[in-house]
Amino acid sequence: MQHSVSIKDLSLNFGNVKVLQHLDLDIGQGEFIVLLGPSGCGKSTLLNCIAGLLDVSEGQIFIGGKNVTWEEPKDRGIGMVFQSYALYPQMSVERNLSFGLRVSGMKKDEIEKRVSRAAEILQIGPLLQRKPANLSGGQRQRVAIGRALVRDVDVFLFDEPLSNLDAKLRSDLRVEIKRLHQRLKNTMIYVTHDQIEALTLADRIAVMKGGVIQQLDTPHVIYNRPVNLYVAGFIGSPSMNFFEGSLAGGAEPVFTANDGTKISARGYKFDVAPNTAVTPAVLGVRPEHVVIGEGAKSMTFQTEIEIEIVEPMGSDTLAWTSIAGQSVTFRCDSDVPLATGQKMLAGFDVERGSLFNAETTNRL
Repeated sequence: MQHSVSIKDLSLNFGNVKVLQHLDLDIGQGEFIVLLGPSGCGKSTLLNCIAGLLDVSEGQIFIGGKNVTWEEPKDRGIGMVFQSYALYPQMSVERNLSFGLRVSGMKKDEIEKRVSRAAEILQIGPLLQRKPANLSGGQRQRVAIGRALVRDVDVFLFDEPLSNLDAKLRSDLRVEIKRLHQRLKNTMIYVTHDQIEALTLADRIAVMKGGVIQQLDTPHVIYNRPVNLYVAGFIGSPSMNFFEGSLAGGAEPVFTANDGTKISARGYKFDVAPNTAVTPAVLGVRPEHVVIGEGAKSMTFQTEIEIEIVEPMGSDTLAWTSIAGQSVTFRCDSDVPLATGQKMLAGFDVERGSLFNAETTNRL
């Protein structure tokens, strides 16, 4: 696959603080990559390095096969969309869209063609004569995207573009951005701390922590086979349930929780063959993989539970209980009647879960 953006051994230090550490990342032509992580993990810093807004301490950045490590932002063939919209308040939408093109000395008819194409794609044609103050947050963000779009570049960079919007608008614009990518097929690099945005938009997600990419893979793999405890705990809402204990390998591996509960790990696909010695381990189970009632009877692990808290969420219901001495959240269909204090059978298959070495925190 041809690489649209290549980052090689990139480091960035602010004084003694290491923000990015020996980072490598290859992004394919037309790929939608999401940089995901909590505040301070280095995701926006990495985006600003690609954009040329920050000078790197070590390493190189290639865009379209060209080394742009020390190029000016305007010469990198990128369009950037900021969280803050960064629109000129005194200019109309049309002037905001065309400003960069006019400054670069582009011919008038070419500018008009590009502005009308961007307005059509983003459905902001009727807004072209308005000022930013007369637009909603969602409309302003469309204009900000449009300003990147008119540059007709290969790579678009998005820095948390939806975080200033309310939940409904965020969801609507997420779909718009996905449509935009399917239509344009440009390379897009998108920064967010919102895992729903990451899972719904990305071809691949780079989960970051402390300036290091922890896992780079498809949303499906990152959700179902997280490489370590950090990724497992960060991805998923509500969060994965964790049981602390130990794992004894052998022909029939068994996980023993700290309270002595034994859980068969039969059928679990290990990344590395389990040690026959006892290893301190953590078992992670997603809330939707905990099954209650009749369905629990076919699970490899079953136990009696008592419902502690019920949270109706509309389309489904979340409930809290205790299993093997640990607090556990599970998700079920909203049609299933649940009440606090209710006792029932619950179970899960370890093969759908994730086992981690408690000392290295890596997947077993």
